[in-house]
Amino acid sequence: MTSTPAFSALAAYGWDQDWADAFTPHDAEGLLPGRVVRVDRGQCDVVTADGTVRADTAFVTPHDPLRVVCTGDWVALEPSGNPRYVRTYLPRRTAFVRSTSSKRSEGQILAANVDHAIIAVSLAVELDLGRIERFLALAWESGAQPVVALTKADLVPDAVTLAHLVQDVETSAPGVAVLPVSAEAGEGLDVLAAVVAGGTSVLLGQSGAGKSTLANALVGEEVMDVQAARDVDGKGRHTTTTRNLLALPGGGVLIDTPGLRGVGLWDAETGVGQVFAEIEELAARCRFHDCAHESEPGCAVLAAIDTGELPERRLDSYRKLMRENQRIVAKTDARVRAEIRRDWKRKGAEGKAAMEAKRGRWR
Repeated sequence: MTSTPAFSALAAYGWDQDWADAFTPHDAEGLLPGRVVRVDRGQCDVVTADGTVRADTAFVTPHDPLRVVCTGDWVALEPSGNPRYVRTYLPRRTAFVRSTSSKRSEGQILAANVDHAIIAVSLAVELDLGRIERFLALAWESGAQPVVALTKADLVPDAVTLAHLVQDVETSAPGVAVLPVSAEAGEGLDVLAAVVAGGTSVLLGQSGAGKSTLANALVGEEVMDVQAARDVDGKGRHTTTTRNLLALPGGGVLIDTPGLRGVGLWDAETGVGQVFAEIEELAARCRFHDCAHESEPGCAVLAAIDTGELPERRLDSYRKLMRENQRIVAKTDARVRAEIRRDWKRKGAEGKAAMEAKRGRWR
């Protein structure tokens, strides 16, 4: 097991007995443990018991984009050398992954070993519940516990209006804490700090959502650059261009990320189901186990929409994310592609039969 001084020095960054046990084989090889606090251009900054060092990641498999070293990884580092090399990283407990914008159907890992995913949503612009649900799906799929931080709450001075906005988000985020915060006024920060203390949190959201300002407030000093958001749409420039891991004074660490323009799903069916837990529960009561919740008789989901129990917007969002996720999975899974083709043929045959029946009635 790694020495007690190393254990104590890294404890503030999340090192615990389980990590020490996992590192035992590398300790025997004379390698040193450390946590990646920043990655850029094939190199990374690693915090170790002796301080932060610069290391090269060339020895870690670069061919699979999901296996590259990323911020939040615990790594086995050469004890000396110029340059020093990361030899490997420890198995990840959680991983936040999205699909890339490329046409190669690749996933991109944003952060590793995260306990809480803080989704920053600005109250300076109109709420986009669909985008919040998308972030939540990725967060649940990662294995982290999501938290929604409604930033810039000072711009909504009316308490009743603010309460309604919180309620709207809570309806779209079952099982998730929704916290209105204002970094400028210092409101709600103590609650958020208490939530993230003692673990690793990643801060996610669009540019202009106030992530860097929130990070500075949680850290207690100006560690991240901040630029004003555009008044027209609340968006800002990417003041954060890399993912940075920061130690928090009240305990825990925070990974700040660049603003995300695109948040594509990556094999996140379980996460989508978690976000729309009420739809999944209703679907279990449908007459047919493969009910598509479109026009089938005995559909409990459509019945809930008719009674007002389920907002139609929620079902539309659920369908959209499930279709998108199915397309992503199908690009890399031949079995899923075959299932989709069979489904298309079945629906085509049903449509043709329906048209033939109508023609028969017209004759």
